[in-house]
Amino acid sequence: MKTLTALASFVALGLTTAAQADIKIGATVSETGPAAFLGDPEAKTLKMMVEKLNAAGGINGEEIALTLYDDGGDPNKARTFATRLVEDDEVVAIIGGTTTGTSMSIIPVAEDAEIPFISLAGAIEIIDPVKEWVFKTPHTDRMACQKLFEDMKARGITKIGMISGTDGFGASMRKQCLEVVGDYGIEVLADESYGPTDADMTPQLTNIKNTAGIEAVLNPGFGQGPSIVTRNYQQLAVGLPLYQSHGVASKGFIDLAGPEAAEGVRLPGTALLIGSLLAADDAQKPVVDAYVTEYTAAYGEAPSTFGGYAHDAFAILVDALTRAGSTKPSDIRDAIEATSSLAGTTGVVTMTPEDHLGFDLSAFRMLEIKNGEWTLVP
Repeated sequence: MKTLTALASFVALGLTTAAQADIKIGATVSETGPAAFLGDPEAKTLKMMVEKLNAAGGINGEEIALTLYDDGGDPNKARTFATRLVEDDEVVAIIGGTTTGTSMSIIPVAEDAEIPFISLAGAIEIIDPVKEWVFKTPHTDRMACQKLFEDMKARGITKIGMISGTDGFGASMRKQCLEVVGDYGIEVLADESYGPTDADMTPQLTNIKNTAGIEAVLNPGFGQGPSIVTRNYQQLAVGLPLYQSHGVASKGFIDLAGPEAAEGVRLPGTALLIGSLLAADDAQKPVVDAYVTEYTAAYGEAPSTFGGYAHDAFAILVDALTRAGSTKPSDIRDAIEATSSLAGTTGVVTMTPEDHLGFDLSAFRMLEIKNGEWTLVP
């Protein structure tokens, strides 16, 4: 089993300059804007990992030059920056696409230029159907739905209400959940939605609360919306189990919603969130522990799931470059597709020509918030 422990434990000495570097890679993430809570840790992670890798001698003796753009969560800017990365910066691979919207705008640029692109967003459409030059690190929204419904079924829940964000992530996950919910013997009795800028979801939640027979509520969404839903849910005293998506799997969600309101909320998350609870022989534990230690030392705060997505994307790219022994984009692409048993913070990755994600439902951990902290659901 390969791990990223050695890579994650190097001492950071500072980014190499473009003049010194031999391998040019690019990234466009939402470092600012409404998705900054996702993109900021991604940007910090990429900078940190490039510094560490170059300090340790680079890849096969060649250093990395990272060109990083902040698209602010704007798909048009993401497309422009992706084009600039290809045409002006001459990168051999792209990491980024913090959100589904920005990822989908980068995809045609990468495909047209035949440059490998590793997305950091969740929607299944990014890799399904499989696209030759496109890969991603987060679990898909479809997988999240399946993990959530598995837990509901185990609790005997058969009738639910849904309240979904209308952003790209929320809309995609809602669609995926509706497609698979019947497989678990669960019926959706209420189906509400809210916009990205809505500040009060009380009317929608009241409709759900007043729908007879509902036993739990699911909120596909990301950003501030789910935190508002969680607070309103408590204020209305709905009194039913509340499920959130992996799109809010960070301490920031708990802080924004408030520990009291978030108490008992369940969602699927990654090993990164519960590193101290992992078994000693868990393949992901050394990777998670090293990343948490290094990131906390570098930035004075613990990393988030979303920074973990960037960590894994960079690790996959470094592994591919090392094995390929080449900076030709087609060789890098082939090597990424041949990734095998690579332990990251999100899962243990083994890709194939038919699977550009590389792990299954077992990579998800079902979590519950208790006393403001993540706990593992037995």
